[in-house]
Amino acid sequence: MEMTSLQTGLISLLVSFLVVYFVTPRFIPMLKRLKFGQAIREEGPQSHLEKSGTPTMGGLVIQLGVLVAFIVLSALIGNWDFFPILVMLYFGVVGFIDDYIKVAKKHNLGLRAWQKMVLQCIGALVIALYAYYSPAIGSELVVPLINRTVDFGIWYVPFTFFAVVAIVNAVNLTDGLDGLASGVTLIVAIFFFVGSLMLPQANTSIFIGAIIGGCLGFLRHNSNPADIFMGDTGSMALGGAIVVMAIITQLQIFLLIAGALFVIEALSVVIQVGYFKSTKGKRFFKMAPIHHHFELSGWSETRVVTVFWVATAIFVTIAFICLG
Repeated sequence: MEMTSLQTGLISLLVSFLVVYFVTPRFIPMLKRLKFGQAIREEGPQSHLEKSGTPTMGGLVIQLGVLVAFIVLSALIGNWDFFPILVMLYFGVVGFIDDYIKVAKKHNLGLRAWQKMVLQCIGALVIALYAYYSPAIGSELVVPLINRTVDFGIWYVPFTFFAVVAIVNAVNLTDGLDGLASGVTLIVAIFFFVGSLMLPQANTSIFIGAIIGGCLGFLRHNSNPADIFMGDTGSMALGGAIVVMAIITQLQIFLLIAGALFVIEALSVVIQVGYFKSTKGKRFFKMAPIHHHFELSGWSETRVVTVFWVATAIFVTIAFICLG
């Protein structure tokens, strides 16, 4: 029986969910034996210091779940598209290197900022060029409200390059509270899952469904109080996953709407740094990224995460309206 994109996507979601849900509890003791515990920034909220030593690199399990679902479903329908998987794995490797340096040296400083940026830019350039020359993707983007695609021509390359670097870093910055990044990514991915159903390629929904399932399974162990953190291994992989979803569905512009929470998190850091430098030491927020500002304003961690999930659901609803 030939399956629809919706069916393959939902089966992929279920497979990924089951893998992550059941493998994570067996992965946690191994991380503890290896002493792969999270080092907490001393300049961060003091309430987070008690989380020091919580196993990190949980993003490896999310990627495992996605990979298993992708292989099983792609083999089932006989259609393989490695592009989105390779993007996720590339940024997952960058995050893993960053995490490994942190746990090996037992502090919260991994790759230097310039090293991380160079690796991200190399990946972003390759991704943008591949998408531009790919017959299945090309330089056209769906524009909100007008309900049609517009050919960006050669400008597609720098636009996509910037989108990749920006979103990967934005998701990475969002990963600061239990369940925040995985929950927000899950909700945003639902938008692109629906978008993928408009496409003829069934394997597009396979990848996005697997990301949703992986995040859902991980939330069981990452919600407050977290038994495991995804680390940069997970947040960078999810950042790559979110942006490649937008690329293969030609919905990059909608990242500004559906992924507005990620944009706000990144902008809060930019504003904080810029304001600090221009005023010679004053702070615009109590702490950045902005989720820490709300924590220091008296909100509980669970409340911040819940409100941010709800806000993301609203942003995704607006994106659906703009999609038409």
